[in-house]
Amino acid sequence: MNISSKILTLTDLLLKIQDLCSEGKTIVFTNGCFDLIHAGHVDYLNAAKGEGDVLVLGLNSDESIKNIKGKNRPIICQEQRGMVVSAFCSVDFIVIFDEPDPLNLICAIKPHVLVKGDDWGEDKIVGADYVIQNGGRVVRIPFRIDISTSEIINTIINKYAGYRP
Repeated sequence: MNISSKILTLTDLLLKIQDLCSEGKTIVFTNGCFDLIHAGHVDYLNAAKGEGDVLVLGLNSDESIKNIKGKNRPIICQEQRGMVVSAFCSVDFIVIFDEPDPLNLICAIKPHVLVKGDDWGEDKIVGADYVIQNGGRVVRIPFRIDISTSEIINTIINKYAGYRP
């Protein structure tokens, strides 16, 4: 599959999902910023893909990330973040969203499986109630690699403060 063909509008994604569901495919949804890609992201997305047939990634837009994480984020723009995660074999489709959370996407997509990291309690996972009420399940993926984008940024700031190439 062509990398750019993985990034869809919600309208186009819903048409694809309708076809995939009619083929009996299990749709998995997860979301995130995926600002500075690291091994934890790769492991997480591979595990999420293992929960079904098709992995849909809701990618927070630049504006959404600014609202959630502050004016200095994202580091990488949404077009480039989308390009990077679309190169992952585990990711089948990507939809970029502007809201602070993916509830509208989840309600539109109606995934069979909703995946988040186990740092989220099930009662805090946006859309969990909706997915369960519609016969789906929620999976919390344990983090096996201890790294985060925030840690990477802090390491760069602390280790290279004053560094000039």
